[in-house]
Amino acid sequence: MVCSALRRVAHMHVYLVRKASSVSKGHHHHHQALGSRPAASEFAARGAPGSVVELLGKSYPQDDYSNLSQKVLSRVGRNLHNQQHHPLWLIKERVKEHFYKQYVGRFGTPMFSVYDDLSPVVTTWQNFDSLLIPPDHPSRKKGDNYYLNGNHMLRAHTSAHQWDLLHAGLDAFLVVGDVYRRDQIDSQHYPVFHQLEGVRLFSKHELFAGIKDGESLQLFEQSSRSAYKQETHTMEATKLIEFDLKQTLIRLVTHIFGDGLDIRWVDCYFPFTHPSYEMEINFHGEWLEVLGCGVMEQQLVNSAGAQDRIGWAFGLGLERLAMILYDIPDIRLFWSEDERFLKQFRVSDINQKVKFQPLSKYPAVINDISFWLPSENYTENDFYDLVRTVGGDLVEKVDLIDKFEHPNPVNATARKQTSLHLPQLRGSREGQRRL
Repeated sequence: MVCSALRRVAHMHVYLVRKASSVSKGHHHHHQALGSRPAASEFAARGAPGSVVELLGKSYPQDDYSNLSQKVLSRVGRNLHNQQHHPLWLIKERVKEHFYKQYVGRFGTPMFSVYDDLSPVVTTWQNFDSLLIPPDHPSRKKGDNYYLNGNHMLRAHTSAHQWDLLHAGLDAFLVVGDVYRRDQIDSQHYPVFHQLEGVRLFSKHELFAGIKDGESLQLFEQSSRSAYKQETHTMEATKLIEFDLKQTLIRLVTHIFGDGLDIRWVDCYFPFTHPSYEMEINFHGEWLEVLGCGVMEQQLVNSAGAQDRIGWAFGLGLERLAMILYDIPDIRLFWSEDERFLKQFRVSDINQKVKFQPLSKYPAVINDISFWLPSENYTENDFYDLVRTVGGDLVEKVDLIDKFEHPNPVNATARKQTSLHLPQLRGSREGQRRL
């Protein structure tokens, strides 16, 4: 047995959560108010094998993989990115407007099509295998994802739709949607957030048009993979794709944040792109990662039926951009239905500058909790899900401050009955009045 002392503001391991109620106060009556005590059904979120979960009009049999909490299920279908004048909607619309204006097809129509209402329920093949993510890759772990069962899950990224859209014959598109990952509890992380994905494919003619002697250049060759290119791509094609990708994204962030940005590119790794990069911007003296991107793996493109093309892809988090752009300090605020929050973003022009004004002046309330843990089949994300179910969005942060493993397993087992301390919620006084 392991005893963990966690520091939190509403949890059960001795964990500590801060500023729980500096988030909005009011929820409409049909939604559970922040900090209200959950119904008993909240704790029955994870169905036993043989039961069925109903989601978005479909039934999914549950098995040993099923690990959805009622807290997360309640977020499915909210689609904040499609709620007019929500800050995430504003960011989405600004990106759409930029791509519609900057990239126009031969007949004057937008080059990029936009998909912002695709179901978040995908197969594990869509979420992982279609993107060349190996079967033993750590990103597949049950502890990091929300599974309906062994075959279906809530998408962990909008990239889960890449293969299907390429297979349908599209060569330039944006996908926007809610994505789900089990994660820690702090002001920057939430189990549901929103991504915007962009993909563009080029034919040989499109890529080399306007290049001197371009007709003699090739997209593909058989060589060896290096840090700079894939084994099937020519260096000329890779460099042109990389240049187009980076220029596209520099124009995008300049459109969103304005001129004079200090930007840098950091080499990174994604299973479905190579070479891969992260863009960081210097914002108020701090380097912040705003998106990931890269040259699409040709194996993925080929398997989707576009063997004669080469492409790039990028993905960005809407919350990250909105928090930077509007000075929103806590990711929980995006789920607020408090009119004081929402009215700040009802602007006549989506490009209008908005600076978020805090809603609460109450200080945070901090408590420590200690409890015994099972010796196996436990991850910290199990506990975070429990905290979010019990404490809702009042819980701002959970920190592990101490661990203790009893040297005598027999004594540890005997003490298990008496060593569990009920959690105390840490939140503001405003939050405590709602408990």
